[in-house]
Amino acid sequence: MTQTLPNIVFVMTDDHASHAMSAYGSRINTTPHLDRLADEGMRFDNCFCTNALCTPSRATILTGMHSHRTGVTTLATHFDSRLPTFAGMLQESGYQTALFGKWHLGHGGVHDPRGFDEWEVLPDQGDYHDPEMISPAGRHVREGYATDIITDLALDWLGRRDEERPFCLLVHHKAPHRPWEPDEKHAHMYDDVDIPEPDTLRDDYAGRSEAAAAAAMRVADDLNPRDLKEPVPDGLSADEELAWKYQRYIKDYLRCVASVDDNVGRLLDYLDDAGLTEDTLVVYTSDQGFFLGDHGWYDKRFMYEESLRMPLLIRYPRQIAAGSVNDDIVLNLDFAQTFCDLAGVPDLPTMQGRSMVPLLRGERPDDWRTSMYYRYWMHDDSIHHARAHYGVRTDRYKLICYYGEGKGAPGSSDRRFDPEWELFDLEHDPMELRSVYDEPDYAAVRKDLEVELDRLQREAGDLP
Repeated sequence: MTQTLPNIVFVMTDDHASHAMSAYGSRINTTPHLDRLADEGMRFDNCFCTNALCTPSRATILTGMHSHRTGVTTLATHFDSRLPTFAGMLQESGYQTALFGKWHLGHGGVHDPRGFDEWEVLPDQGDYHDPEMISPAGRHVREGYATDIITDLALDWLGRRDEERPFCLLVHHKAPHRPWEPDEKHAHMYDDVDIPEPDTLRDDYAGRSEAAAAAAMRVADDLNPRDLKEPVPDGLSADEELAWKYQRYIKDYLRCVASVDDNVGRLLDYLDDAGLTEDTLVVYTSDQGFFLGDHGWYDKRFMYEESLRMPLLIRYPRQIAAGSVNDDIVLNLDFAQTFCDLAGVPDLPTMQGRSMVPLLRGERPDDWRTSMYYRYWMHDDSIHHARAHYGVRTDRYKLICYYGEGKGAPGSSDRRFDPEWELFDLEHDPMELRSVYDEPDYAAVRKDLEVELDRLQREAGDLP
């Protein structure tokens, strides 16, 4: 039997910011195995999520639907796995399917993974060391480091697959999610160096909405003892303490990334050795971006660039020219339709994205999107206090509305806020330090963006 459909290996990490990848020009680390995917495939420079939070983004990736359509809007809203997913559709069409690693969409009954011939996942966030895992057979503990274990399970499954049928393998890592616990191999990486600080580490949040100042995600104030792993030294000034905490945070984060990179290398080596490289689409992404001290923050949630932007590297030698770079706006909303398109499976009317296959071939459709819609629902949670907001981003501008409690934000507190607006000119202010929403020179831009935001909300079927 001659296989004509591509195999799919979909590697997704949790909270891996693109600016912590050397393929994207990182100033703070190198990722040689991930760079292979960029060198041998396509790097997407404007891939964005529609809701920068783990659980909602994963539901969107599986289904190709916005959060309000999946019903998964916050960390507390679990996924109904009876909804159609690209994995289930590929399975029904004859693909072998498997999932190993992070699920984070709920467990038990209708919340367990469906559409997979085999699956073994971490409960909720899972642990880095000796993690408990869940499979159809129940719960059990696997000894070792989660990133290695997940890759081991994937490689074992590849070795047992039916070689006469195409496969779709999801390798979904916990790393580099908080609390950033490295493995022994990388535990002392960066011990003798100082990682460069981001330019906005000491952001004072002037020139923006109250929402930015209210968020409790600050490296200086909100990292806990488990994050830092040792007490803050005595006698430091406030600025020295911030610098010390940043180094503690970022080094462990990057150590976890280094393990991911090594394990991606293991997968790529297997594909080479098995003669599968030419026939296999390999995708690397993260469920959203992450603040790496940018604006003084860790975590994600905001529509600011570091959180909104997802890394996306795709290699498929049969269709993608090596070393390609794409700067069109693509979304996590597009993944499901892209996988279905490549597998020859018709997408569903419920899917709200677009197939990226023309872009992979270097062909940009004339009607490709020039703007995107974002909505973060988890208003003023008890830990991070990020405020619910929605917005529109174009190639140059970004308009954000922090709409407050009482407009479709499940689990919000009793506190209420007047809506606030921010407008950023990304060409002149790429670090998003000064909102120009109230500046007369931007009145026409603001009006155009408000019209576009309304259009996108109606198109998505999400009218807050």
